[in-house]
Amino acid sequence: MAVRATVSRFPATLEALESCAVQWGVAVTPFAAADERGQPPTSGSGGDRVPRCEHCWAYFSSHCDLERWGWSCALCGTLNGFDDDTARRFQHPDACPELNSSFVDLEIPVDEAEGGGDGVRARPVYVAAVDLACSEEFLELIKSALLAALEALIPGSLFGLMTFSHKIGLYDVQGPIPVVKNVFIPPDIEEDGLPVALEDAMPLLAFLAPVDTCKDRITAALETLRPTSSWERGAASGQEEDTVLLGGRGFGTAMSALIDYLSSEYGSTFALARVFAFLSGAPDYGAGLLDTRRYGEQYASKGVDADLALLPEQIPFYRDLAAVAVQAGVCIDIFAVTDEYTDLASLKFLSIESGGSLFLYANTDDSTLPQDIYRLLSRPYAFGCVLRLRTSSDFEPGNSYGHFFPDPQYEKVQHIICCDSFATYAYDFDFVHNDGFSRHTDPAVIQIAFQYSVIEPVEETSGDESQSSASYKFCLKRRLRLRTLQYRPARNISEIYDSVDPEVVLHILVHKVILESLDKGVREGRQYPFTS
Repeated sequence: MAVRATVSRFPATLEALESCAVQWGVAVTPFAAADERGQPPTSGSGGDRVPRCEHCWAYFSSHCDLERWGWSCALCGTLNGFDDDTARRFQHPDACPELNSSFVDLEIPVDEAEGGGDGVRARPVYVAAVDLACSEEFLELIKSALLAALEALIPGSLFGLMTFSHKIGLYDVQGPIPVVKNVFIPPDIEEDGLPVALEDAMPLLAFLAPVDTCKDRITAALETLRPTSSWERGAASGQEEDTVLLGGRGFGTAMSALIDYLSSEYGSTFALARVFAFLSGAPDYGAGLLDTRRYGEQYASKGVDADLALLPEQIPFYRDLAAVAVQAGVCIDIFAVTDEYTDLASLKFLSIESGGSLFLYANTDDSTLPQDIYRLLSRPYAFGCVLRLRTSSDFEPGNSYGHFFPDPQYEKVQHIICCDSFATYAYDFDFVHNDGFSRHTDPAVIQIAFQYSVIEPVEETSGDESQSSASYKFCLKRRLRLRTLQYRPARNISEIYDSVDPEVVLHILVHKVILESLDKGVREGRQYPFTS
């Protein structure tokens, strides 16, 4: 967990904060393998047994003052008593990482009845959804990207290949030759669902193939991919061949059907399924189609800010679909390769609100898609994450920035669907009182709690020594990562300026400019740093 503050010496008063005109906050990379100085956390077990403050619910850390029968909270100063279990544990300090370090990563017991523990059959699942209403150049780029992705996947992972255009194609690569089953997408967006459920067209466990034994056949299936012809699209839509433009991209229907398809094995075959959706243009067929005609010069003649008109989502379809994906344990990354207006303002919610990312490439020639997807899959990731930042009593978190959503019940608790080792979130701070820090000699304290799940491989070698084959199974682990930091208040404004981290200041400022642009338009966003 890396934590970087905009200033390492905090402003002591509200007047000092306003005078220095520097953003005050922190950037947190919770799943980073080490802190900002490269030091890894102290690991151990007993994450469910760390003492917590009775007043502010902060966790015990090495910054807390120990008494004979209790401890004083480093954040609020409350004196807490030890229960019998904690008193026994603390008699053996070497077995209690939280006593010896302010940065710990502790395992939390997971009940196998809840889908956890060493016996869980949750395997990593990846699905590629490829747009065939595209050009040959686009498809060659996607093939290269998926070949790179296959090299990055760990043995034992399950991989599925799906295509979409005016129809959905499901590939079974577990037999001697790849077999594709097609399900046509109804052109009428009012029609409810597909004529045939994907599960009826192909059982899910036939669709999801183990990478370690089927890599060659997956590669062979990729070589069979071809763009849909105008004749096929015309026949599907009932139009003449010479009137059909490049299109027939039933992305919304395909994603909705895929999420429903995968949901049947959520909690048994997988704990999180990652979908990589490759788009060559805006969805223009079936459910979730987007009207690209709203992009143009028509706003200029009406005196309307075109950017402000185009930034809001056009329809709520993809935001609603993201909520369904979360419930089904599906995380979606979108890779758009196009130089045309694609209405990412609407599409983005399907990725960012399901825990994924959105990538845009202007053309196929300069695209770094194969390298990007290889790096994305090579990084470790956590899922089902909960993030909570607490502060000492004189200041508090203000706004928070990043792809997370607030807990509906508990204040200042954020949920993160999927988080890799580079995902960074930001907070800015406000004083609770106009007087600032009541005691300028005492350090300000920040504590970050990050609870997350990971899937870890467990390699089992067969008992026969003459055989070198190995079978792979995976275990679901739940962990709690805690980091407690102290910052000294600055004695004067010069100390504040000397301690500025420009990268973190810019990070928070960019978040604020983006939010201002989304709320009031790009023109206002450009002026934000000079008017705020």
